[in-house]
Amino acid sequence: MPIETPTRLAIIVGSTRRGRFASTVASWVAEQAGARGDVEVDVVDLVEARLPETLGADDEPPPDEVGQLGPRLAAADAFLVVVPEYNHSYPAAVKTAIDWFFHEWLAKPVAFVSYGGTGGGLRAVEALRLVFAELHATTIRDVVSFHDYPDRFGADGAPLDPGAAKALAAQLDQLGWWAAALRNHRDRIPYSP
Repeated sequence: MPIETPTRLAIIVGSTRRGRFASTVASWVAEQAGARGDVEVDVVDLVEARLPETLGADDEPPPDEVGQLGPRLAAADAFLVVVPEYNHSYPAAVKTAIDWFFHEWLAKPVAFVSYGGTGGGLRAVEALRLVFAELHATTIRDVVSFHDYPDRFGADGAPLDPGAAKALAAQLDQLGWWAAALRNHRDRIPYSP
């Protein structure tokens, strides 16, 4: 059954490291998602977001950077986090981006595309599942993962394995289903944690 309203997908580029590979992976994901008729893509690059590392007190107004990113996250029906694995977990920039917000994540689905060495970034994903569960977000079970990632992409920035596009398409199908279901339910009954 076709989805009548396109999924507003925020793709979060989860690395701020100089020379990062996240841009390559995120560009491929955004291109694949944008080519679908059922997805509207907003790429949220944490380098460009420049969120402060020090969180403010509850009674302080948010910094401008937080105020600028908040509406983009709130408008999203779903999130896809492109995340590398650093020291068996996710980068600090991802946690900073998550912690500055709360209501923006509530009752929305989150998918992951990960990359890393032999673990393919899967330990970062598993650690993030716990964080998003605390925020009442629903994580998608299937992960698109690139093990030993430098050898998995061609000079054109696309994965060498043609199965990667099929795996991402299946993941986006699942994400779209969850996004529609949760959006429709939130529209009828606002979610309150």
